[in-house]
Amino acid sequence: MHDYGAAAVARARSMPRRDSGRVVRRIADIVGATVLLVLCAPVLALAALAIWIESGRPVLFGHTRLGLAGRPFRCWKLRTMVADAEARLERDPWLKKLYIQNGYKLPADIDPRITRVGRWLRRTYLDEVPQLFNVLGGSMSLVGPRPIVRGELAWYGDAADELLSEKPGIFGAWTSRGRNRPHYPERARLELEYVRNRSLLGDVRILARSIPVVLRGQGAE
Repeated sequence: MHDYGAAAVARARSMPRRDSGRVVRRIADIVGATVLLVLCAPVLALAALAIWIESGRPVLFGHTRLGLAGRPFRCWKLRTMVADAEARLERDPWLKKLYIQNGYKLPADIDPRITRVGRWLRRTYLDEVPQLFNVLGGSMSLVGPRPIVRGELAWYGDAADELLSEKPGIFGAWTSRGRNRPHYPERARLELEYVRNRSLLGDVRILARSIPVVLRGQGAE
C-alpha cells in the first residue's frame, strides 16, 4: 500500500494544474475563513479553555494528512483525545484494526481515547474550527474533498491522483451528507465525482447544504 501511495502521489505532482476559478476561490477562501474565525473566536477561546482545564496542553492537535499533489500537511483540530492518542492506537492491535476497517476513524462511542470535552466538541463540530487556519495558510480550501491519510489512497484506485489534484476542504460533497455520510467505497465515489465536476456554483451549493448539517451537529453517536 505504501508503494501504491507513493506512485499516486508522484502522478498527482506531475498533473497539470487547472487554473479556472483558482484566483476567485483563493480570494473566497481568505475572506470566508477570516470572517468565520472572527465570528467563532469567542467560542473557540472557551473551547480551548475547557480542554486545558480538563486535560492540559496541547490544546490543538495536528494530524498529518495529504494535501494538494499529495504533499503532507498538518490538519489542525481542537484536541478531543488524550495527549498520547496516536501512541495508544499503535499499542492496541485490535483498536488499530478497527480504525482501518472503519475508514481510518473509530466510532466515538467505543473510542476510549476521547475526553468528555472532546465528545461535546465533536458533536458540535467545534473541533474542526482550527482548520480555518489551514485555509488561510493555503493548505486547505473552504470546499473540497476531505483530507485523507496515505492509507486511504487505496480506496481511490487508479483515480487517486485525481483526488490529489485538488486542495482538501473543510466542507465537501461527502461531509455535506451530515449523519448520513457513507463509508468507503461510496465515499470515494462522491469525492471523485466532486473533483471531476467542480465548479464555483457547485461549491456554493455544498456550502448551503453544509449550514444545516453544522447547526444540527452530529447528535448522539
